Amino acid sequence: MVKKTARVVFDPAPEVAKGEVTTMKDRDRIVYRDGDGNWRDKRLGAERPAGSYDTQRKAEDAARQHLRNVGGGELITKGLDGKIRSKDTIPPGNDPSPPKDREH
Repeated sequence: MVKKTARVVFDPAPEVAKGEVTTMKDRDRIVYRDGDGNWRDKRLGAERPAGSYDTQRKAEDAARQHLRNVGGGELITKGLDGKIRSKDTIPPGNDPSPPKDREH
């Protein structure tokens, strides 16, 4: 007899109702380059990016401002090759063991 199992879809960053406690992953943002050559600022788990920018610097600045507005979190920046280039905790991010910052 073959057992059938239900397929569960996990959303890593579900929408959060106003006033609920959020985890840091709900706030994390990523900056990456899309196929059109534009730089995108996107919250992890979101379907659509929050913005599209012509430079990586502008996209990072916008992502930092979004993180400051929601109380901090992790900013992940990908390079032209699609690999993670930089990770930065934006205050008041709650990093239990923050590394010494050698990038900024």
